[in-house]
Amino acid sequence: MRDLAAQDLLSRGHSPQTAAAVLMRAEALRFETAGRALLKDVTLDLRAGRHSVIMGPNGAGKSLLLRVLHGLARPTGGAVLWEARPLDAAARAQQAMVFQRPVLLRRSVAANLRFALAARGVPRRYRAEGVAAGLVRARLEPLANSPARRLSGGEQQRLALAMALAANPRLLFLDEPTASLDPASTQLVETMLGEARSAGVTLVTVTHDAGQARRIGDDLVFLQDGMVAETGPLTERLAAPRSAPLRAWMEGRLYIPETR
Repeated sequence: MRDLAAQDLLSRGHSPQTAAAVLMRAEALRFETAGRALLKDVTLDLRAGRHSVIMGPNGAGKSLLLRVLHGLARPTGGAVLWEARPLDAAARAQQAMVFQRPVLLRRSVAANLRFALAARGVPRRYRAEGVAAGLVRARLEPLANSPARRLSGGEQQRLALAMALAANPRLLFLDEPTASLDPASTQLVETMLGEARSAGVTLVTVTHDAGQARRIGDDLVFLQDGMVAETGPLTERLAAPRSAPLRAWMEGRLYIPETR
């Protein structure tokens, strides 16, 4: 039964990526508000079929970067490119985002999934199949008719993730999706992410948890003060940081730039 979720993604057009082509690129992104620069010349590549993890201290700009990449906030400089073209509505329709606190309707679990499919333009004749696959994906089959807002925190987050995956996005952003969950719930969410990754979905996750990053991630983007301090293969970069900000973070220290 548990293979149904991955099979559903594959059957509707996804296949595991073998080439690490650039799906999305940020070029010299800047975001300023009230005269303060919160993102400063951020340049990075998100490769198709990979799981990129964004890490950094509080206030580094991680959540803001997700919103800018997804088109929820407009940069004041630079550009976001989708397959080498400017990000537009058609590109955003191929993406989804899961927030730290799930956004659910006052409806049943199944009805929330049905709404997500309808909102994404999935034809009515395919929605029952999509709801069934989403319930399997989220391990929520016994709770299909339960009010979504009465689920536990972990169950709600799995539902939110299944809703995001329901319409088969090519790219999924996740902003600290397990920050408030217990270890068992965290493991279930990570399992869902692994299944999506195996089915070819490109993932970008913000997390503070180095252990989680090692479990789920392929590539690391480390932010410090709104700038990219270090990028590269995640396990290599966490094992042997090259930048002073990442070394300080791994050692549990605040990074204090040298002054001249």
